[in-house]
Amino acid sequence: MLSDLLSCAPATHDFRPERKERRISAIESKVRIMTGDLKRHWRSRSGRIKDIVPLVKRHAVIIEKMSDKEMREEARKLGLEMRRKGFHDELVAGSFSLIREAAGRTLGMSHFDCQLIGGALLLKGMVAEMETGEGKTLTATLAAGTAALAGVPVHVISVNDYLTARDAGWMGPVYEALGLTVGCVTHDLSQEERRSAYQSNIVYCTNKEIVFDYLRDRMTLKDRQDALRLQAEYLYAGNNRSQRVLLRGLHFAIVDEADSILIDEARTPLLISRAVSVKEEHQFMKQAMELADALHEGSDYRNKHHLRTIEITDSGKDRLRELTKAMGPLWTGSVRRQEIVRLALTARLLFRRDEHYLVQDGKIQIIDEFTGRVMPDRSWEQGLHQLIEIKEGCELSSQNRTLARISYQKFFRRYLHLSGMTGTAREVSGELWSVYGLPVMRVQTNRPVNRRRCPDQIFFTADSRWKAVLDCVRKLNQSGRPVLVGTRTVSASEHVSHLFREAGLEHDILNAKLEQDEAAIVARAGENSRITIATNMAGRGTDIKLGAGVAELGGLHVILTERHEAGRIDRQLAGRCGRQGDPGSYEAILSLDDPVLGDGRARLSRWLARRLMKTGFFIGKRAGKFAIRRAQKKIERVHAGMRKELLKQDEQVGDILSFSGRSE
Repeated sequence: MLSDLLSCAPATHDFRPERKERRISAIESKVRIMTGDLKRHWRSRSGRIKDIVPLVKRHAVIIEKMSDKEMREEARKLGLEMRRKGFHDELVAGSFSLIREAAGRTLGMSHFDCQLIGGALLLKGMVAEMETGEGKTLTATLAAGTAALAGVPVHVISVNDYLTARDAGWMGPVYEALGLTVGCVTHDLSQEERRSAYQSNIVYCTNKEIVFDYLRDRMTLKDRQDALRLQAEYLYAGNNRSQRVLLRGLHFAIVDEADSILIDEARTPLLISRAVSVKEEHQFMKQAMELADALHEGSDYRNKHHLRTIEITDSGKDRLRELTKAMGPLWTGSVRRQEIVRLALTARLLFRRDEHYLVQDGKIQIIDEFTGRVMPDRSWEQGLHQLIEIKEGCELSSQNRTLARISYQKFFRRYLHLSGMTGTAREVSGELWSVYGLPVMRVQTNRPVNRRRCPDQIFFTADSRWKAVLDCVRKLNQSGRPVLVGTRTVSASEHVSHLFREAGLEHDILNAKLEQDEAAIVARAGENSRITIATNMAGRGTDIKLGAGVAELGGLHVILTERHEAGRIDRQLAGRCGRQGDPGSYEAILSLDDPVLGDGRARLSRWLARRLMKTGFFIGKRAGKFAIRRAQKKIERVHAGMRKELLKQDEQVGDILSFSGRSE
C-alpha cells in the first residue's frame, strides 16, 4: 500500500501547516550516511512499485469509455474517497488512470509505463531518477493531480521562470479536465497575483520565488504564528495577518531537477534585505578597492581559486595597517579593515564579467551559475555587490541590511511531503538521503537509449581547442546534422559565436543576454544543419525535437567545450541528444587551459599532463582527462563541504534566535 500522506508529520499550526523542525543528531547523521539511500530496501520493493502499471491499465478499460463530464464527476468522487481512506493502491491507480486519460484527450499524450512508475515514486516521497527526455514534466502530473484531488495543496518547483511558465501552461489542460485549478508564480507577479496563484490546487513556481515568498510570510507573521492567535485575528481584526500572507503552508512539493535545487543551489542562503544608504560607506568601499590594488599576490594575500576565497597573509595585514594609519576612524578596526579589503580582492579577482554577472544599462545583473540565467533584482551581500559596481564603473547602489534568511536545506525539510525527479541523482544520492531523507530510485527508460559517446579530445591551449570545435562543427554542418555547442560562460559563448561568424557559419546563440529568444531558438535547434551555441541555459529541461530527416542522419550532436563545477551539469548538457530513443551523439573537446584546472594542485596535474602529451603517447591524453576530472571531483567535494557548513551555521543561528522565539 502506498504511504498515507494524510498521516504525515504534524503541522505547526492550522493556517500554515509545515513539518515541525527537528535537529538531526550527529549519530543519526552518521547512520544515514552509512545506510546511504537504502538501495537494498527499495530494490526489494521495486516489484511492488511496478504493480501500479497493471492496476492503472485495469481501471483504464472503464475510464476511457467515460465522457468528459463523467470523468470530472469520477475525479470528484475519487478525491473524497482518498480523503477518507488515504492513498491506497486501488484509489491511486484510479486517479492515475483518470489523469492518464485526461492527458490523452487534452494533450494527445498518454503516460508510458515508466512514467506511471515515476509518478508512484513521487507519491511515496522519493526522488525518481529518469533519463533526460523521458517526460518528467508529464510524470509530475500523476502525483500532483492525485494529491490535489485528495485536497492537498501541491507545489511543483522548477529551476527558472521559463520552465515554470512553460510547464504550467502545457500541463494546465490536464488538471482542468479533472476540475482542478492551476497557478503559476514567476518573478514579475504582483503580491495580489501571487496570493491568488497560491490559492490554486496546484502551483507551478521557481525555487527562489517560493522561498522568498515564504520568508515574506514569516516577516508578516513575525513570532506570533500560533493557530489560536491567527483565528482570533481572523474573527475580530479588520486587517488580520492571515489574509496578508501568500502561502497556505508547506504541504506537498515535487522538485523538478532535484539535484540542481536541493544540492547545487544549496551552497548559499537566501536573504531578504532592505536598502540602507550611507555615503560614508560608499567612500569606504572606494578606498578598499584602492587598497586592494596596492597589495601583491603571494606576499600580501593568497588567491585560493578552488575555494573561491582570498586569504590575507600576516604580511598583508601589517601592510594594510601601515597604509590606513591616516585614513580615518572607519579604518581603525583590524577585523573590519581586513574583511572589506578581502572582499575588494574577491570582487577584483574571483568575480568575472560575462561569467558571474552582466553589466546592463549601467547595472550589475547576477548570472545564476547553475542555470546560466540572469537573476533580476538580486544582489550580493556584505558590500560585495557595491565593490563590483566600483570595479565596473557603475553607479553605486545602496548597501542592503538583511531582514530574513533561510537555507534551501532548512526550507525544503519543512514540507510535510517532499519528492523530486531528475536525470542525474545517483552521484548525490547519499547527500539527498542524509540531508533530506529522500531515497533515490532509477526508472527504466521507455525505449532503449540511443546516445553515442565519442572519445574526449584534449588540447594544450584554448585556441587549439576552439579550432578543433570549429572544424568539427563545419564537418557536421556539411552532413546536415544539427549541432549544439555548450559553453560554461557568456563570454565563451560570444567568443565561439565570433569564430563561427568569421568562418561563415550561420548559427543561433543562447545565453543570459539573449534569453528572451529562448523558446524560438530551442524550437529550431534540432532542424537540419542548425548550429546552436548555448551556455548551461540549455542544460536542464530543454527538449530539442529533431526535424524531418535528421534522425536518419544521426540526430543531434552535442559538443561540450568546458567542464562545469559538477559532472552532473555536463551530463545534463549531453542529455539534450538521444532523447526518447532518438539517435544522437556527444563529445567533449577540452583544453588544459580549462578554468577547473585553476588551483594549485590542479595546476600540477596540468603540468604533468602537458609533459606527457608532448611525448605523443596515448598516456598523455589520458593524463589530461584524469587531470580535468580530478579537478572537477575536488571542486565537488569542496562544494559538498560548503553545504554541510551552511547547514551547521543555519542550525546555530536557529539556536541563538530561539531565545527570542524566532528561527529566521
